[in-house]
Amino acid sequence: MSSVPPVSPVPSVPHWDVHRLPSADGSTFLVTGGNAGIGYFVAEQLAATGAVVILGSRNPARAEDALGALRARVPGARVRAVRMDLADLASLRGAVESLEVTRLDAVVHNAGVALDGPARQETGDGHELMFGTNHLGHFALTRWLLPLLSAAPAGRVVTMGSFAAKTERLDPDDLQSRRDYRPKRTYGRSKLAQMHFGFELDRRLRAAGSPVASVVVHPGGALDSRTPTRPPVHVRTAGAWLRGLPAAAVLQGKHAGAWPAVRAVLDPGVRGGQLWGPRVLGLRGRPRNEPRWRNLADTEVAARLWADSCALTGVEPVATP
Repeated sequence: MSSVPPVSPVPSVPHWDVHRLPSADGSTFLVTGGNAGIGYFVAEQLAATGAVVILGSRNPARAEDALGALRARVPGARVRAVRMDLADLASLRGAVESLEVTRLDAVVHNAGVALDGPARQETGDGHELMFGTNHLGHFALTRWLLPLLSAAPAGRVVTMGSFAAKTERLDPDDLQSRRDYRPKRTYGRSKLAQMHFGFELDRRLRAAGSPVASVVVHPGGALDSRTPTRPPVHVRTAGAWLRGLPAAAVLQGKHAGAWPAVRAVLDPGVRGGQLWGPRVLGLRGRPRNEPRWRNLADTEVAARLWADSCALTGVEPVATP
């Protein structure tokens, strides 16, 4: 087993205030899955900085709803959407071309699929749906985004992991859950694969001398019942708020779950190879740089996942060192 030493903390912006974000006027950010959930709140908070924010969404109608909510919440917001289906690998190069930008300052790899049903599903490419969308889709998307990110002064890839991944282990011989499919475990493993990718990407970017940094974040415990209303994207009823009260002591809303990703995009003190999550037990609170989880320390697992992902997608995001 080969493990990577922890990334040393770097002095960050002092007294980071999640409610008073620095200006990012002149920057352009892409948020995959920015039309709903945590992704919507990442987009809303970034839009308030004056940046151009592009929502990557596979559903044009839901994207239009999100754009309307963003403009109502952030007057003068410079937001737009592009159609982006991470389950369709062949479409991603065209989706990146449709961004119509010459540089991209950051991408937040947020979009994801979480299935509850017992039936295993596949993408059109024949990959298990959660692994294929959550990990392979973002892996391939990064290949086409890297030229735009490299054109920025300090481009960033911010990968949204999940607390659900903390207790999982990848099975390198069954990445697609063909032998033993259990929805919650398969979801957790797909997010663990994303997080491995984020760290391995940063290692390879540094080895290649790239100016782009890769940061991994997770939202902690983010519940709809603790999330403020943003019609028509999200409407919280009084009943849902009351039912969520017992969890309020340890969990938070999706607006707060967005904070680690937003800081990873905006804070100049954040460095590639770091993991950011909520301050209190990793479940709620303001964002902090936390130690890399034990199940993410094995670089041999990450390197094998990288090689397998190259074979499954037919692309490689950055040259092998």
